[in-house]
Amino acid sequence: MNYSRLGFLLIFLMVHACVFSQELLTKDGAVSFTLDNNLGVKIANNEAEIAENNAGVLNSGYLPRLTGNAGANFNRENTEGTQANGDVRSAEGVETKRYNASLDLNYTLFDGLGRHYNYKALKEQSNLSELQVRETIENTILQLFSVYYEVARLTENTANLKQALEISKDRLQRAQYQFEYGQNTGLDVLNAEVDVNTDSINLLQAQQTLRNTKRDLNLIMNRDLSVDFEVDTTVNFVPNLLMEDVLRRAKENNVVLLQAEKGLLINDYSYKAAKGGFLPTIGLTGSYGWNKSENGNPLAFTTESTTTGLSAGLNLSWNLFDGGTNITQVKNAKIRYKNQELQKKQVALSVERDIRNAWETYENALFILEAQEKNVVTGKNNFNRTEERYKFGTATSLEFRQAQINLLNAVLERNRAKYTAKLAELQALQVSGQLLNVDF
Repeated sequence: MNYSRLGFLLIFLMVHACVFSQELLTKDGAVSFTLDNNLGVKIANNEAEIAENNAGVLNSGYLPRLTGNAGANFNRENTEGTQANGDVRSAEGVETKRYNASLDLNYTLFDGLGRHYNYKALKEQSNLSELQVRETIENTILQLFSVYYEVARLTENTANLKQALEISKDRLQRAQYQFEYGQNTGLDVLNAEVDVNTDSINLLQAQQTLRNTKRDLNLIMNRDLSVDFEVDTTVNFVPNLLMEDVLRRAKENNVVLLQAEKGLLINDYSYKAAKGGFLPTIGLTGSYGWNKSENGNPLAFTTESTTTGLSAGLNLSWNLFDGGTNITQVKNAKIRYKNQELQKKQVALSVERDIRNAWETYENALFILEAQEKNVVTGKNNFNRTEERYKFGTATSLEFRQAQINLLNAVLERNRAKYTAKLAELQALQVSGQLLNVDF
């Protein structure tokens, strides 16, 4: 048995076992893990939860206020008094004790509709927070795939560079054989060695960049940076994607535009709530109390008394003039509403611009990808012909190397164009509000 071949086989199996044991990080898996663990998404969800709590009935002002009060007082004093018949009586160390407890209720029946519109504004603020969470998720997903597809591109590039290195090694071995049999000069061997070294350096650099980019992806997913994995290099484009549909959907679903609309509604409620300051406030009060008094004064008519009772009242307050503060608040609220209208128009124009820019970028990227695919086919044909000529000695090593480089560059540029086009598509989908509704 050839033990060297056996050792090589064992090493080969171990290497492949390590490769296949690496995690395959699918696109859906990366998205799911990121949504569950990304710190930015978690913070946004917490902020949305705070806004939801603020919009609850417990923060609405519609519920009454119930307060419990209790107290006790103790006095010790000397007293002296003259009775009607002229007798003078005195006592030392007279103790007086008083106890009280009550439940007090306050409820606002009407406050000029300020409470009503503030509650509506809080509801819309909660909805706005949900949109902000969605925007955070969309930006995070886009960031995730910009790195995910970069890992995929570098993975394919590394495989292509390995193949180029193997070709250069075969060429070096062929040149050495030819030199040994006197079929060429040592210059061909030296040139082949230089090319092997160059390809080895390029491969090492690509592998290092790939490892760094994998750590970037782990950082976005908020997991152990040392976890190694493989990614899915398949790219599928959304079929029948039309600019008219993208533009129409953006007007309905663009998250930035929806936030502007919510901001306009919130400012409208704030304006109406400010106007409520011109109306009166009607409140209801109620109290149930208990009082007890113990008086040790011999001159007192009553030495101990206890009272319990229920009281209720209705009050009206109307701020007829507060020095102009409320008038100023109403004017400012109206101006803020107008500014929000202008901001919404500005956002709408920006969204339309972003759509047109993203769409043209997407179309150009698809055209470039198609051209690069043709370049790869041309490069392969040229390399195959040059390789045949090189084997028969009708092509020089320099011609062979140039054909090899041309093919490698075409493949690398094709890889870049493929993932650039996919990212351009995702950006167009994000602007249209459809990023979370498609398969990646």
